[in-house]
Amino acid sequence: MIEFFPPDLFKADREALLEIVRTIGTGPEQRFILGGATARLERELAAELGAADVIACSSGTSALTLILHAMGVGPGDEAVVPAYGCAPLAAAVVNLGATPVFADIDPWTLVVDPSDVEACITERTKVLLPAHIYSVMADMPRLLKIAERYDVRLVEDSAVAQGAVLDGRPAGLWGEAGLYSFVQVKSFGTAGEGGAVVTNDRELARDIRMLRNHGQDGRHRFLHHMIGHNSRFDEIQATFLLHRLPGFPDRLERRARIADYYAQRFSALAEHGVLAPPTGRNGRCYYVYTLMTERRDALRDHLARHGIASHVYYPSPLPLQPAFASYAPPGRRWPHAERASRCTLSIPVHPLLTDAQAERIADVVCAFAVGDRGTAVAGGE
Repeated sequence: MIEFFPPDLFKADREALLEIVRTIGTGPEQRFILGGATARLERELAAELGAADVIACSSGTSALTLILHAMGVGPGDEAVVPAYGCAPLAAAVVNLGATPVFADIDPWTLVVDPSDVEACITERTKVLLPAHIYSVMADMPRLLKIAERYDVRLVEDSAVAQGAVLDGRPAGLWGEAGLYSFVQVKSFGTAGEGGAVVTNDRELARDIRMLRNHGQDGRHRFLHHMIGHNSRFDEIQATFLLHRLPGFPDRLERRARIADYYAQRFSALAEHGVLAPPTGRNGRCYYVYTLMTERRDALRDHLARHGIASHVYYPSPLPLQPAFASYAPPGRRWPHAERASRCTLSIPVHPLLTDAQAERIADVVCAFAVGDRGTAVAGGE
């Protein structure tokens, strides 16, 4: 079986992780949160990105919440978010008392459509919240111009895009702030939860750093400058991420090479009803590799029969979910988001895939697309 996300992602790091737990657990300081390892991780990530500051926190969702809170997003405000994607995009807005306004997506790249974003802006709009999705970064140059034109804030949900670069600028640094997720299956994952805010705005970073620790400034305990959150970062996770940081470029490159191979193999499949994502490396992140086909369920079953796991993300657009139904205007439709929910299927692209496994996956997808579904393929049934 070729797993979608293999259960042994950290097999090569097990001894290091056990030693990290032992060292921190028996250390004389007994410092388990917001210690020296967290500070070092923040400095190294900031230096790698060329960012003014990086603030590690408990999750990508928490990072988004901290950014919006620091920007003063609250009751009476609107935030334009993609209609297709992960629930925290809208939930973080709602939890701060603001209103999510859902914009449709591009039918091929699946990221939010800048033209629909602009159409959603009202006098109550405070922030635009695009998200990178699957292997494609949002059209940040256009969205940045829209934000400047309407004098609204721009926050970049780059949770899946750490390491991606668009037009020479890293994901996370296009808006006033961005965020990463360190959950284990992300490109720079850890053995648990975690996330980070990235920004070039030092004043915003100062507020976010206080908000993650109950509004304290880090110098005076029990002196609270604002109503904050508990979003502190774990020293074990920080040390483990520092251990894995030197290998991050190689893991990203491996993902990119697999995606390049898929792109070459799948280039002619559109005429057979299977559409691959855009090619190239500019603005690509390769968190997962996602195909589109009206025969999505049949392709998923075909892959499973050949021992290949796949995954359906987001089977319903956000405004059609019960949790967000009250924020969906009557009669409003999001046709591209609705089609993506019906037609997308993600296939393995993780860095532990062998060349033979990537070839087998491509063979099975191609056999399905051209109609040769009953023929055994290399490594298949």
